Amino acid sequence: MYKTAGEALELVNGLKNELKGETEVEVVVCPPFTAISKVADALKGSNIAYGAQDIYWEEEGAYTGEVAPKMLTDLGCKFCIIGHSERRTYFHETNETVNKKVKAALKHGLTPIMCVGERLEERDSGKTFDVVKNHVEGGLAGLSKEDVAGIVIAYEPVWAIGTGRTATPEQAQEVHKYIRELLKKAYGDDVSSKVRIQYGGSVKPDNTKSIMAGPDIDGALVGGASLKVKDFAEIVRQGKK
Repeated sequence: MYKTAGEALELVNGLKNELKGETEVEVVVCPPFTAISKVADALKGSNIAYGAQDIYWEEEGAYTGEVAPKMLTDLGCKFCIIGHSERRTYFHETNETVNKKVKAALKHGLTPIMCVGERLEERDSGKTFDVVKNHVEGGLAGLSKEDVAGIVIAYEPVWAIGTGRTATPEQAQEVHKYIRELLKKAYGDDVSSKVRIQYGGSVKPDNTKSIMAGPDIDGALVGGASLKVKDFAEIVRQGKK
C-alpha cells in the first residue's frame, strides 16, 4: 500500500528511462488498483509489463470493495499477485481462497504470481517444507498441467520480509529446489522446468546476484526496494543469469 497514482507514475517513468534497452530480464510492476490506469498509459510501448496486487474470484456481483478479473484485464493487466503473505496474515486468506483466485486469473488470461512461504516460528520448528508443500499443493489443487506450466510461484520466507533478514543463497535454493521437485512429482519434468520460481524476501541490489545464482531461482519478487527507481533498476541488472 504505497504510492498514489501520481507517485506511481513518477516511479514507472523513472524505471522506463533506467531500463531502456534491457531485454534479458522480464520486468513487471504491480501498483495499487488506484494507479493501474495511469501506469498502463505510461508503460505503453515499453519493455515493462504490469499487473495487480490481488484479485477476487467472482465475475461480478455484490462484493463491495473487491476487484473482478475482467476489471483487471480491461486495464491491460497481464499478471496478478495472489496469496501474498500479508494477505494471508492480515486478511486471513487460505489455500482455498488462493486456489479460487488462481483459477479465476487463469480463466481470464492473467498470469498468477502465487506466493508461498513459512513464518519464523515454522522455520525454527523445522516445518518449512511442510508449510511450503501445503501452500503449493493447496494453491494448485485441481489445475491441469497446462495451467500449472503458465504459473509463477514466489517463495517468500515471511521471516525475511521487511525484517532486514534475508535467506542465505543456500537456504533460498534449497526451498526452490524442493518446490521444483514437488512440481516434477505432480506434473512431470516438462511442466516443472517451465514454471518460474521467484524468491521474495528483502531482495536488494547487493544480494540479488548471489541469490539469483541458485539454479532453481528464476527471478525475484521485490518489495521495499521496488519503490526506489535506482534500487529496482539495479536489481533488474543484477538479476541477469
